[in-house]
Amino acid sequence: MKINSSAQFMREAAIAVFNMAAEGLDPTDNVEFVLDDVYEVTHSFVLGNQKAMFSTTLPDGKYYEVTYNSEKEEMYVDCYVRTQQKVIK
Repeated sequence: MKINSSAQFMREAAIAVFNMAAEGLDPTDNVEFVLDDVYEVTHSFVLGNQKAMFSTTLPDGKYYEVTYNSEKEEMYVDCYVRTQQKVIK
């Protein structure tokens, strides 16, 4: 996949996150989930490569990291769930 701009990356990344999240939905839950339910948390562009964090409006606690490797023209999507938060002072 060839990505030519940050706007194209963000669009393709949001679609990839939407598809991954939708695959995990149970059809019997009758959850309405559309592309607009995916939102960007952060985005960076460094040395031709891009990375963005996304989340969704689904109450599943998941977030997604999308990385584009411009040298290999590949996009990777990782899904995470926070299992614990600890405050250290």
